[in-house]
Amino acid sequence: MFSIGDFAGLGRVSVRMLRHYDAIGLLRPAHVDPSSGYRYYTASQLKLLNRVIALKDLGFTLQQVQTLIEEKVDAGELRGMLRLRRAELEAQVRQDRARLALVDARLRMIESEGHMDTGDVVLKKLPPLRVAELSATALGYDHPTSITENLSPLYPRLMELMEKSGVAMCAAPIAYYLPAPTGPGDETITVHAAFPIGDAEVSGDPGFDVVTLPAIEQAATALHEGSMSEAFRTGQKIANWIDDNGYRTVDPGFAREVYLDCPPGEFDKWVTEMQVPVTR
Repeated sequence: MFSIGDFAGLGRVSVRMLRHYDAIGLLRPAHVDPSSGYRYYTASQLKLLNRVIALKDLGFTLQQVQTLIEEKVDAGELRGMLRLRRAELEAQVRQDRARLALVDARLRMIESEGHMDTGDVVLKKLPPLRVAELSATALGYDHPTSITENLSPLYPRLMELMEKSGVAMCAAPIAYYLPAPTGPGDETITVHAAFPIGDAEVSGDPGFDVVTLPAIEQAATALHEGSMSEAFRTGQKIANWIDDNGYRTVDPGFAREVYLDCPPGEFDKWVTEMQVPVTR
């Protein structure tokens, strides 16, 4: 048998925690010396301790852990629960990395404030554009991870559907966003992934929408080079140009991102034209 201190060391928990588990009846010692009150545990009890710790790491309360232990959750079920928890944590890590990248990008933008060059903003007239598109819902502009996770899968799916329908794209892919609130205070947006298709004939139900994006008489445009996680830097540049040149934005829902060059996996090499409708 092992003393409580030795057992705690083997199980990588505190003595205080073992005493608490004993007090609530979750993990009682195998033997308690009647004269000294010292607690002793067996090696086989490490299996139970490992299950308790695993279930706690899954987010269960001690009361829930006790119920699950008493219901004798088998090893297979526990492995499945742990794999699910691992996937959730991996997703959280990806989101946190994305947030960290955004924080770094915001810091760089703050450092460049006051000397941001707006000379490469160009005023353009954009003709109407017929596109094939798919859409999804994202949490809002304050949730860039949600935008990416909902928008990115639309492009390969749309390409697959277009190939099945014999419809070819004739220009660079486009993204645009529209408000889609479901109630007061809701900032939900609809993200649209689109491929220009010109006059291509589309018959039956191809599984995607065909819409015509309206002409834009004047759009302030600028090239954004790099990951779209830093697109707000170019957005700031366009905003400065609009303010400096006496323009104002119109129909912000028709602002577009045109992905001119997007090497797979090389987000720092992406080239995107951002287009914002403006008027005097």
